[in-house]
Amino acid sequence: MGRASGRVPRHPTLESVAARAGVSRATAGRVLSGMSVKDANREAVQQAAAELGYVTNYAARALMTGRSGSVAFVMSADEMFSDPFFATILRGVHQGVAARQRQLMFIIASVADERRRLEQYVAGGHLDGVMIGALHGPDPLPDEIRRLGVPVVQCGRPHQPDPEQPFVDADNEGGAAQAARYLLERRTSVVMVAGPSDMTPAQDRLSGFARELERAGVPLAGRVAHESFTIEGGRAAMNILLDRVPDLDGVFAASDAMALGAIQALTERGRRVPDDVGVVGFDDVPLAAAARPPLTTVRQPVIEMGRTLAEQLLDLVDGTGEARRVLLPTELVVRDSA
Repeated sequence: MGRASGRVPRHPTLESVAARAGVSRATAGRVLSGMSVKDANREAVQQAAAELGYVTNYAARALMTGRSGSVAFVMSADEMFSDPFFATILRGVHQGVAARQRQLMFIIASVADERRRLEQYVAGGHLDGVMIGALHGPDPLPDEIRRLGVPVVQCGRPHQPDPEQPFVDADNEGGAAQAARYLLERRTSVVMVAGPSDMTPAQDRLSGFARELERAGVPLAGRVAHESFTIEGGRAAMNILLDRVPDLDGVFAASDAMALGAIQALTERGRRVPDDVGVVGFDDVPLAAAARPPLTTVRQPVIEMGRTLAEQLLDLVDGTGEARRVLLPTELVVRDSA
């Protein structure tokens, strides 16, 4: 006679997980694919899988579903290596993707050959969805990937209004306006170290700053210098503004990295922060609180933005959600630099 029928299979199957959890095979498959199901069913399946030592066979699942189980976060430029914002948002993206039991790829597609390889990779069925960040100007890349039948979610507002293009962004304009008001209440000559003029976050932050200067009756002309969202960009823009507006005593920088570069330039030119010049940044990346002096900045929920990007994309991949345009709130964090 054989042993008791209740023994655990040597290689647990989806059917054995479903049987132990008391659900259908389809429900167990949805849970183990990271799809949305009732909480009680999800907990039962996850517990059964853990007890049985079940490991998802991704190759078999891909053959069955026609999906790769992988998504990508694509940077259209190399800001990832110079602006800590992108490293932080990637942490949130990873958290969101891992929670749905998918694989995450990071791809840079800044030149024609890289973009061509990306499109070939997508066309080959290797990616179920794509998140795109750091777009400069009205970039055609999102449309090109969507035409291949793969959903795309942008990190940041698109340059051209497009109801079919979902995105996740922070309230850049509102946050910049708050920073400008804070400086205008405390300083007499305020300037802006602005980001690249062809990127929508930089455009929106400049709009918020300009709006508050106009309300205060302060001419904007000559008070803005555009550079990259980097420490080097902040230093360069600050030097331009110091030459142009020698009596400046307040600086709004469009990113924390730019703010650190601005502080370097101010120090090199003999200006003390915050005694002579108050500096406010934007992002509240981890290095902001560790700066000397600790940086007053506009906090955007960067980790949450990354998670929301991943969740929205995977909802589109799984057919459980619709394309949405998400704008998350910002807040001013007051420290010692202003």
